[in-house]
This record gives sequence, structure tokens and C-alpha cells, in this order.
Amino acid sequence: MLKIGINGGGIGGLAAAIAIGRTGHDVTVFEQAAQFGRVGADINLTPNAVRALDGLGIGELLRETAARPSARISRMWDTGAETSRLPMSDEAERKYGAPQLTMHRADVVRALEAAVPKDALRLGHRVTGFAHTDDGASMTLADGSTHRFDLVIGADGIHSGVREYIFGEDRPQFTGVVSYRAVVPASKLEGMELGAFVKWWGPTPESQIVTFPLNRGRDVFIFATTAQTDWTNESWTAPGDPDALRHAYKDFHDDAKALLAACDTVLASALYVRDPLPQWSRDHFTLLGDACHPMMPFMAQGAGMAIEDAVVLSRALTDATPSTLSDALACYENARRDRTARIQIGSRGNNWLKEGGNADWVYGYDAWTVPLA
Repeated sequence: MLKIGINGGGIGGLAAAIAIGRTGHDVTVFEQAAQFGRVGADINLTPNAVRALDGLGIGELLRETAARPSARISRMWDTGAETSRLPMSDEAERKYGAPQLTMHRADVVRALEAAVPKDALRLGHRVTGFAHTDDGASMTLADGSTHRFDLVIGADGIHSGVREYIFGEDRPQFTGVVSYRAVVPASKLEGMELGAFVKWWGPTPESQIVTFPLNRGRDVFIFATTAQTDWTNESWTAPGDPDALRHAYKDFHDDAKALLAACDTVLASALYVRDPLPQWSRDHFTLLGDACHPMMPFMAQGAGMAIEDAVVLSRALTDATPSTLSDALACYENARRDRTARIQIGSRGNNWLKEGGNADWVYGYDAWTVPLA
């Protein structure tokens, strides 16, 4: 049995705690927040992510509040012409083994938190330092205490302290793109196709509008991006200017403009990325999720990749011992690096499924059965 510490109690960290804990290892998650609030963005879980979460036993709980988009539709910014339509819902469940689900991120965290053993989750515990030991790794907390582990997992996001400790400082790159988010009651958008995931493709890769249903269709999530080099605030709770957003899209189709006209308030956040890492692990440390492959949101795979990482890492660690840990981590990396790099690069290019194409390589991936080298 390994003693494993996870820095970060977000979606990836909690998923890893559940999956790895079920293999018999002793897992502890350290999360600096004192409690999980209803903050952050709404989330689109595509079939590959939902299938992974089903394997963790939380899929039914998610389905209680989530919406289930009927299709994934692409429309052009100026004419409104539909360029692709991919059936989802029952068709996705038939084809991929799980539907697409859309909901608030906090609902996913709540379901994961409920599945983590209470003694394995340490809320209000901020990690301030890391160190190698003779036979493992350690984390030091803000209260001065030090905790020793066979393995430390960095699930601590794009500004990962674990990543910086094992590979050195490397600042993420500002993309020059700012995202805007709003939630609008469906009743304000009557007559529009609200039950589907719809992406309006702009004249440049930096401009787009995405909508999808929330709360079983009672609300609509609106996500838009613009090129804007003078705003670099990463906060997911910073207010944006709805009028400035509407002005940026003044030449779009009337249906697209109607979406933004319904937004009384918006939140704005600058988008940052890193290039794919050639290595995720060193000695008794490894990374998952945004700590090793932060990506643009244009393929809606950020959370999905973290969840997949968690499942594959748990499988690689199933029979691991201190003496075989390095082989297990190499197995995990080899199974995940190419896929996450391909999605990182594809998300940055922002042209996936613009005019149709094959979604199977993304949606058909099964983290529970993918071969491990």
C-alpha cells in the first residue's frame, strides 16, 4: 500500500482520491479552501468524461440536476448557417456509452466530495512547500506541519506549486483572449433552439459564442470570447462589461446578438495556456489536469482530461509498491501524454468540428479500458 498525498481538491484531485482510494492505497487530499462554494463556471461534460465519472459511481447524482443537450451544433457568425450537427443525448449514450451533461461546476465538485471518505479530505489546509525525502516526498502546510508520502500528486491547477517545485518556474502564456460568461433564464430566449449545445463560429479563431442548457433546461449558459490584449485578470468571478461584449459582436447574426442582449450581467476572465510538457513525473511527484496540460476551452475538455488522468493514474497505481512506483508513473504518462497534447493543440487552434468531422477520438475514449503500456 502506498501513502499518497494530493495537493488540490478540485475536480481532478477529488476524482483521483476516489479512484486511487478504491485500489487500496492510503490517500489524503489537501485543499486550501475551507469549504466548496458555488463559485466558478458552468461546465460541459462530454461523453468521455461522463463515462469516467459513471465508473466512479457519481453519474446518477449528476444526472439529477444536469441538462442533457440534444445535439452539438455549429453555426456561422454572419449568416447563421448550420455547418455541422452531431446528435447527442440518447444517440451519444448508444454510441459512446454515456450522454453529454451540462451543469454548474459546483454540482460536479459536490458529487465528488460526497464520494471521498471524510478522513481523506482536509479542507482549509494550504500547502506551502514540497521536499524530497530519502524514500519519498513531503508537503509542508501553512500551519508548519510536514506530512510524508510515497507519492505526491499535483492537482493544483495552471499555477501548480508541485509543477514549479519539480520542474522550475515557467509562467503560463496569456493568449490575448478574454472569456465572458452569463446564465440567462430560458424564458428570456423563447423561440430559439435552447436544448442543444450550439457554437457560433466567429470570423477569427478568437471570437465565438457557445450556449448550452443548464438546470434541466430552465437556464441557458452563454460563453463568449474576444481578442482583448489589455485585460489579463484570471479571476473567474470578476465582472465584465455586457455593453462592451455586445459591441464586439455587433456584426453577428441576429440570433447570436439576441443571446447577448439577454445578458444583464457577465463575468470576464483572461485565458492562459502552457505548451505540452514532455514529462509529468519526477521521483516521487507527478501531475494531473491543468497542472500539466492547461488548455483553451474551445473543445470543452479541460475538466474531462483531468478526470481521465485521475482514472488512468489509479489504474497504473493499482498494484504499485514503493519499489515499482517509477514504472507505474511512466505507464500513466505514456498512456496520457499524446492524447492530452493533441487536445491542447487542437483547443488552441479552435477549428474542431467546425464543419463536421469525427468526434469519436475524443468522445469514444474510455479511461477505464484504454490499454496501459
